Amino acid sequence: MTDERARLTGKSREKKKEATAVGVGGMARAGMPDREETSAQLGESDTWADKLRTLMRQNKMAAFSALVIVLMLLAAVYAPLVAPYDHLAQSLTDRLQDPSMAHWLGTDELGRDVLSRIIFGARISLTVGLVPTLISMIIGTILGLCAGFYGGKTDFIIMRLADVMLAFPSLLLAMVVMYTMGGGLINIFIALSLVNWAGTARIVRSQTLSLKEKEFVEAARSIGVKKWTIMFRHILPNCLPSLIVLFTLNIPSAILSEASLSFLGIGAQPPSASWGLMVVRGKKYLFSEPWLSIAPSVAIMIVVLAFNFLGDGLRDVLDPYLKEQ
Repeated sequence: MTDERARLTGKSREKKKEATAVGVGGMARAGMPDREETSAQLGESDTWADKLRTLMRQNKMAAFSALVIVLMLLAAVYAPLVAPYDHLAQSLTDRLQDPSMAHWLGTDELGRDVLSRIIFGARISLTVGLVPTLISMIIGTILGLCAGFYGGKTDFIIMRLADVMLAFPSLLLAMVVMYTMGGGLINIFIALSLVNWAGTARIVRSQTLSLKEKEFVEAARSIGVKKWTIMFRHILPNCLPSLIVLFTLNIPSAILSEASLSFLGIGAQPPSASWGLMVVRGKKYLFSEPWLSIAPSVAIMIVVLAFNFLGDGLRDVLDPYLKEQ
C-alpha cells in the first residue's frame, strides 16, 4: 500500500509540472512576452544617441540639413576668420563689381564684399531665429502648462488671450510692435517673442490635458507632491519631444520675419549685415547686378529649408504615434 501511494503521489506531481509547462507555453504562444523580450523592448531606442543614429540612418535629408545648420553656425561664430574681407570696409573704386576670384559674389554699391556680408549676416539671422523662438517657447510652455493643469478660469483667460494673438498675422503684430518701439535687434527680439507664444501654448495645453489623467500623475498627487513639481518634473518632460520638433519648425518663421521686417525698413538698420536688409538694398540693382539680391535670398532659402527638413526628420523619430504606424 505504501508503494502504491508513493507511485500515485509521483504521478500527480508529474501531472502538475506538465500543466504548469503547458500554461507557460500557452501564455508565450498567446503573445505574452517573457522577461528577456520585455527588457529588450524597454531598452530599445531609449537614449538620445539611439534616436540620433535612427535619424541619421532613416532620413538622409534631415542628417544633411543638420550638417548644413552646423556649418552655418560655425561660419557665424568664426565669421572674422572665415570672411575674406571686413564686412564694413568700403571701397568706392570697387563698387558694383561682378563676381570674380577676388570677390566671389561681387561687391555692393559701397564696394563692400557681398560674401563677407552674407557670412556676417548669418550672425543676425541665426540669432534672431534662435533667441526669440526660445523665449516665445518658454512663455508658451509655462502658460500652456498652467492652462491645461489648472483648467477653469485660468484655462479660459490664457486660451482667449492666445486666440486673440492667433487672430492676427504674427508679422502684422510684429510690425505694430516695431513701429511703436523703433528699429533695432533688441526690439526685434522683443517683438518676435511677444507674438509667437500662442501656438506653443495651445500644443502644450493639449498634451497637459491628456497627461494629467495618467496613472503616474495620479500617483504623484496621492502622495502629496506639489502641483508645480508635478507640472515641471512629471508632465513637462513628456512634452519635450514635441517641443523640440516645434522649436526647429519655428526657427524658419522667425528668420523670415526678421528678413521681412528688415526689408520693410523697421528691422536691422544700416550698416548691419542683415540678409533682409541686403535684399532690399540690392532691389534697385536687380536687373543690372542681380547677385546683390539673389545671394542673400539664396542664403535665407538654404537656412529655412535646412531647419524645415531637420524638423520633419525629428518629428519622424520622436513622435510615438508615427512609430506605431
